[in-house]
Amino acid sequence: MILPALSLLETRVLGVLVEKQHTVPDAYPMTLNAIVAGCNQKTSRDPVLSASDAEVQATLDRLKGLSLVIESSGGRVMRYAHNTERVFGVPSQAVALLTVLMLRGPQTVAELRINSDRIHRFADASSVEGFLNELAQRPAAPLARELPRQPGTRETRWVHLVSGAPAATSEPPADTAASDDFITAGELAALKANVDDLQADVAALKATVAALCAELGIRGP
Repeated sequence: MILPALSLLETRVLGVLVEKQHTVPDAYPMTLNAIVAGCNQKTSRDPVLSASDAEVQATLDRLKGLSLVIESSGGRVMRYAHNTERVFGVPSQAVALLTVLMLRGPQTVAELRINSDRIHRFADASSVEGFLNELAQRPAAPLARELPRQPGTRETRWVHLVSGAPAATSEPPADTAASDDFITAGELAALKANVDDLQADVAALKATVAALCAELGIRGP
C-alpha cells in the first residue's frame, strides 16, 4: 500500500500514539482528550501546535481511513491505537525513529538515539544509522532522508519523508559545532527534554492516583 503524504497534524497524532504507547502504557489506547493534550504538548515538540478537539478528531478519522489508526470502544469513551508498524511495513525500531522525527523535526543520529530511548533503546549510534539507512533505501518508498551537512556543523541531520519531500530547512545554531570531546547543544537539549517528559509523566500519574483515591474515598499518599 502506497500512502499519501500525511499532514503535519496527521504525523503529530500518529507520533503521539506511538510515543504514549511506550511512555504511559496504562493510558493506551488513548482517548481523544489525551491525544489532543499530547499533540499540543509544549515540550519535546517541534513545532508546538494548538490543535482543537475537532481538528484532532477529523485527523483521527482520516488516519482510520488509511488503516493507520484503529478505533475501539473501552468504557465510556472511544479509544484509539496506532497500526504504524504493520501499515508502513517496518520494524518497531524504525517506527521509534520515525516517531521522534515526526514529533521533533530533523535531528542528528546522536539526538535520535537519545530522544528515542523511551520508545526503543538502541545499543549504539551505528544501530541507529543502520535503521535510518534501511528507511532511506526502502524499495516501496523511502521514509527517511539524510540532509546535507550544514556549514559549521560536524554531524548531518535526518528527516522523515512521511509528509513527502521536506522543504528547505534552516541551519541549526552555530554552537552545535562543538568539539567531539563535549556533548553538543542539541544533545543537551534532547536530554533536558527527556527530563521534562519524565516530570510531566510523573505529574500525570500523581493526578490519576489522586483521582482514584478521591473516587474510592481514601486518603492519597
